[in-house]
Amino acid sequence: MESTSQQIVIHPTYFPSIATFAALVQKDVIWEAHDNFQKQTYRNRCYICTDKGKHMLNIPIKHVGGHEGRQKYIDVELDNTYDWKKVHWRTLETAYRTSPFFEFYEDDIRPLYKGNETSLYEFNLKTIQAISNCLGLEFSMNKTSSYELQPKDYFNARFLVEAKKELPIKMKPYIQVFGERHGFIPNLSILDLLFNEGTNTVFFLKNQSLEFLDV
Repeated sequence: MESTSQQIVIHPTYFPSIATFAALVQKDVIWEAHDNFQKQTYRNRCYICTDKGKHMLNIPIKHVGGHEGRQKYIDVELDNTYDWKKVHWRTLETAYRTSPFFEFYEDDIRPLYKGNETSLYEFNLKTIQAISNCLGLEFSMNKTSSYELQPKDYFNARFLVEAKKELPIKMKPYIQVFGERHGFIPNLSILDLLFNEGTNTVFFLKNQSLEFLDV
């Protein structure tokens, strides 16, 4: 049984996975704004498919935690001493320039890689808002006012941020650029679905089962 709660609390992540975006589309979202930053999560990475297969795009951050190295996610700063934005955009261009809808959405996505943001949290929200705008979806502005270990008023979907955890997700295959070479790779970044499926993306997301929310 998948969750029947309409409100979920979730972390804003870098161009979220398809599963996460399906939850964003089908539920009312509240962004977690008071947790501690953790490494090896989707907070600063996403996965796409290149000619070599599944590929990670990782955002470098400044590690300036306080006692015990802890740092609030909302306080984490991007490390722009390395031109990661240029590298990420070139990688996306190379991977998806032959996809059916890359040129259609290119002008909506490219500006994200030219800004001077310093906050990882705010940059991630911008990536989600950009996709929402591309798809004509409403973007949630709601954020938590404090951290609750076990939220009482909404469903806790914060586990979706865990990049190392494979979700037991059933995802209908769609045509991917390098599908003939690598087979279908499920639950990549929402960018993979957008560039390959374009205007069909919203229909795909609305029809994706959310059974994985109850893992």
